[in-house]
Amino acid sequence: MNAPSSDLGEFDLIRRYFQQHEAQRDAIQLAQRGVVLGIGDDAAVLRLPRGTDLVAAVDTLVAGRHFPLATAARSVGYRALAVNLSDLAAMGATPAWATLALTMPTADARWLQEFSAGLFDIAQQHGVTLVGGDTTRGPLTVSVQILGSVPRGAALRRDGAKAGDLLAVSGTLGDSGAGLKFVSAAPSGGDRGDARAAAVDELIRRFDYPIPRVQMGLAARYIASAAMDISDGLAGDLPKLAAASGLHAHVDVDRLPLSPALRATVSEVQAREWALVAGDDYELLLAASRANYPKLEAAARQLNLTLTIIGELSSGSGVSWSADGVDYTPATSGFDHFG
Repeated sequence: MNAPSSDLGEFDLIRRYFQQHEAQRDAIQLAQRGVVLGIGDDAAVLRLPRGTDLVAAVDTLVAGRHFPLATAARSVGYRALAVNLSDLAAMGATPAWATLALTMPTADARWLQEFSAGLFDIAQQHGVTLVGGDTTRGPLTVSVQILGSVPRGAALRRDGAKAGDLLAVSGTLGDSGAGLKFVSAAPSGGDRGDARAAAVDELIRRFDYPIPRVQMGLAARYIASAAMDISDGLAGDLPKLAAASGLHAHVDVDRLPLSPALRATVSEVQAREWALVAGDDYELLLAASRANYPKLEAAARQLNLTLTIIGELSSGSGVSWSADGVDYTPATSGFDHFG
């Protein structure tokens, strides 16, 4: 962050960078979104659509832990909401409102302008209204809580899978983990031509601006039997779904979807390992019966999204992996803050 803006107080900061978005909206549209009272009071007053359940999630991003210190402010703002949208996508929920708790060492006007631009960019893409929050001084830390809804009893959960269900993932895996590595060090091995440089840039973009699969989550409702988002790496997240459903999961590592950009920058072995253990992809892991899977695949196709079967669930417990027809053990078990 740059030098502080000495004339920018806390309430000026909120009014200038975080209340403007709401103020520009038509009051009738806000009422239709269920915002009875938004930013400017002690708390927001919100109204859920009739016949729905509230879905809530919260994530915290810490500078130097979740993103490099030099990350662009626009990316930080975008990611802060994107990771929460991914949680709602995994529940099959429609996002509606968010609150923001922002801790920063200085009130840097330029940084705040870019941060709020990134935040509101993705908020507008998904119809999310910022309805409250807090700002404090300290090490750069961003916490976003997101609220949404699902038809009563229709939320996708981790514990709904059945023996015989197929396991599938959206998009491609490992890209964001590679992008994070390449932010500080370009890949080694050979001369980087224009095509390879473009591939590296694409992977870095996947880290800076992840795409939450909200529409796929909505489409999977009533089709998938269980779901979760892949934020801590497949090797770290799949055991959670298997344990919640009381089942054994098996994955054929050869089937993991790898992007052309990832294949163009690192070896097949490295690409496979990142696809297993690197976090921050924010793709969906879905379980569906064999009868329902074609419907799930058709829904993904309508969204121009790749869906890949990677394994299946069976009676038992734990997770097993195979590659080239033999047992395989991932190098690590995924990301864990306290592991």
